[in-house]
Amino acid sequence: MRKTKRGFLVEGFADLYEAPCSIQESSLATQRAIWLGVDDTTHGGFKDYGRMHLSQDMVKELLPVLEYFAENGELPS
Repeated sequence: MRKTKRGFLVEGFADLYEAPCSIQESSLATQRAIWLGVDDTTHGGFKDYGRMHLSQDMVKELLPVLEYFAENGELPS
């Protein structure tokens, strides 16, 4: 994990189509939230509207981060 210019934790990864994606803490003041999705929805000559295509192995890699957020309301540092 690295920090954004505003101090929020963020981690980048790619989906099955090698589209750049990220998981990031949100600045939403009313509740804990995260951003999760494709950073640039135009890749490979088509637009995918921000939907990620993740394999089971990719989901297994993300689960510890998502479980930590579900329990703690923040991303692990």
